[in-house]
Amino acid sequence: MDILKQLVKNFYPFAKKRLKFNKPASLFFKPDFRNAQNPLGKTAFYDPDTFSITVYTANRHPKDILRSFAHELVHHAQNCRGELDDLTTGGHYAKDGKGREIEEEAYLQGNLNLRDYEDQLKFKGEN
Repeated sequence: MDILKQLVKNFYPFAKKRLKFNKPASLFFKPDFRNAQNPLGKTAFYDPDTFSITVYTANRHPKDILRSFAHELVHHAQNCRGELDDLTTGGHYAKDGKGREIEEEAYLQGNLNLRDYEDQLKFKGEN
């Protein structure tokens, strides 16, 4: 867990610079073993009211946890830009076209940001 926390600490400013958000996000790790038993359980979520990210950690590879964090940071950036203000999905992202667009950006940018960060470390010989 210490290595994961260090990776998160180092990744956060990298992602912040890329995503250009202007408010800090809070991060909470949640080791929910009951959720981990569910094959379609939660991996993470973003709360736009509190600017907080919760990532479920039980039985997950550190890189997968980072991927969830990267995804939720995109939602944070979207929130800082005001793009989540009128989102009405009722918990289902594809309920309207905007929800789907929000998720598409989060999947694409989250994964690319993490990959670029990882490649930067590998090419510097820090892997």
